[in-house]
Amino acid sequence: MDTAIRARLDPVVADLQRIFGARLEAVVAYGRHAHEHAHSLALVSSLTLDDLTAMAAAAARWHHAGAATPLVLPRDEFAQSLDAFPIEYGEIIDTHVVLLGTDPFAGIGIDTRDLRRAIEAQAASHLLHLRENFIEDAGRPGDIDALVRRSAPGFALLLRRMARLDGAASESVADLSHWAATRPGLDPRVVGDVLALATDPAPGVDAVRLFPEYLATMDALLRAIDQWPH
Repeated sequence: MDTAIRARLDPVVADLQRIFGARLEAVVAYGRHAHEHAHSLALVSSLTLDDLTAMAAAAARWHHAGAATPLVLPRDEFAQSLDAFPIEYGEIIDTHVVLLGTDPFAGIGIDTRDLRRAIEAQAASHLLHLRENFIEDAGRPGDIDALVRRSAPGFALLLRRMARLDGAASESVADLSHWAATRPGLDPRVVGDVLALATDPAPGVDAVRLFPEYLATMDALLRAIDQWPH
């Protein structure tokens, strides 16, 4: 893990130790993009309103240090909700680095049936929101640019989970572009441009000109998912 990311999370870990004491079982960092706030998840044995109040008082300090508000869950709740959030939790499991305690995900996996259902639902939602937001934005270039950039990380996450489900490499833009071209048959240039927007805040991609092809790519991806083996 980048030492700068770890440094951003040091105040979070220290405050969680102070707030939860022996109830704090593990803290992990997760995520892929260094330009974002550093993300973390903490598993605890219990979580009360007093704990939430104490964390609320510390949140501004975390944000100032470059850390996002941590995701804090009782361990049992996390285990029971894996089937409800297989994409999001799968990404945490794949990218996590232990900051405190033992690895909380040892022996934990995502059920492929849950993942497939979630992928289809997320792809449909992604396409729906692209269409709706374009209408809401009345085609204004600045708003369309923001829409494409804002949605790009979700597109990248969707492709990564699909590639993983298919047993393919999924770590790099090149991996995902190759998989997208060979399996669902997407245009690798369009996929590469959207993925570039997901990993770089200013990659030199014209997001407004990209939008029509991005929309068509999402439509093709959803149709491919619908035909994916169950």
